[in-house]
Amino acid sequence: MSIRVGDIIRGVISGIRPYGAFVDLPNGYKGLIHISEISDRFVKDVNLYVHINERVKVKVLEIEDGEHIKLSLKAVSSNRDRFHSMHRIHRKALPQMIIGFSSLADKLDGWITQAYEKLQEDNI
Repeated sequence: MSIRVGDIIRGVISGIRPYGAFVDLPNGYKGLIHISEISDRFVKDVNLYVHINERVKVKVLEIEDGEHIKLSLKAVSSNRDRFHSMHRIHRKALPQMIIGFSSLADKLDGWITQAYEKLQEDNI
């Protein structure tokens, strides 16, 4: 199988770096999805979009020196769905938060009573 610019092919993510993801392609070819080609959205962490050994469909953008193959994930997949599904996997449940001033409000009547009693004692 010969790979040409414009082809849409399947591959397997073989490495992830801060600047992109490496892909093993058919017949021993290897390519790189640069971080700018992962998604239409701003990509802060490539790991939120792809995982090692994940099968992906990519588009061949450029072939340099017959070896370096530049690929695009965003050209062939709905990355909004991909981001949200991957992000859900990594998101940990937050502890339940108690918001408000109920603890202060519960003590306020007691503090007022204590202050009033102290004022009464001081005036005697």
